[in-house]
Amino acid sequence: MEIVRTIREMQTRAEGLRRAGKTISIVPTMGSLHDGHVSLIKLAAEGSDEVVTTVFVNPTQFGPNEDYEHYPRDIKRDEEIAAQSGSDVLFCPEVGEMYREGYRTYVVVDDLSRVLEGSVRPAHFRGVSTVVLKLFNIVKPHIAVFGQKDVQQVAIIKRMVRDLDLEVQVVVGPIVRENDGLAISSRNAYLTPDERKRATALYRSLQQAEVAVRSGERNVREIGRKVRAVLADGSPDAVDYVAFVDPETFQERERVEPPAILLALAVRFGRTRLIDNSIIPVNETP
Repeated sequence: MEIVRTIREMQTRAEGLRRAGKTISIVPTMGSLHDGHVSLIKLAAEGSDEVVTTVFVNPTQFGPNEDYEHYPRDIKRDEEIAAQSGSDVLFCPEVGEMYREGYRTYVVVDDLSRVLEGSVRPAHFRGVSTVVLKLFNIVKPHIAVFGQKDVQQVAIIKRMVRDLDLEVQVVVGPIVRENDGLAISSRNAYLTPDERKRATALYRSLQQAEVAVRSGERNVREIGRKVRAVLADGSPDAVDYVAFVDPETFQERERVEPPAILLALAVRFGRTRLIDNSIIPVNETP
């Protein structure tokens, strides 16, 4: 696996691969690679000739008093995991390389960026869409692979790709979970043993919603009551939101309607904020 640190070197390599008729895929990450990232790298390798994994802790998607300075970083470990997972290139630029002095250009996807995570973290998705577009321009991928755990991010990237006529296919990998259901995340490392145990309430609450929908319940308020009851069993320190929304538009729904509904959660255990979600299929008739 080759390690690339500069924009010009990465662009030159990508241009050469494209001229040779090779298919490039990109797996954007902020490092601290785990089994969820490994699954995305392997998925990317299935559909392309060259897999570029990016490791860049993007400062523009962190708000004031968030964990940018303390976000876990271990580039040597990331290099090993990326190589073992099938990545051909690890692109890991410095902040000064990605945002040179005087940088003032940002990409905003309206509406989708203002709800749920966007309402809690107002500048977050501006930073996400901007850095992803930059990475697309640098790596020049045919395919971009993201994980469903960041389901709102995926929707925003898809909308950006469509609206800006980018020639990139967005592929979404499923959520990877621990044996007890907790979605794998770099931020799980922040949890104390007690918080880690209590955090399993997120997955159990998603399961409760899935059971309710399969059983024919269509009233969002009633399903939400059951979800919150399961979350309460985990004694969370705060529940930022329990949202039932359209999987495409992220508009809130009052009733469950076909073909699917998205349940998105954001819950805090101690100082750690975790997100999780489930896209629940809905039949025409219960």
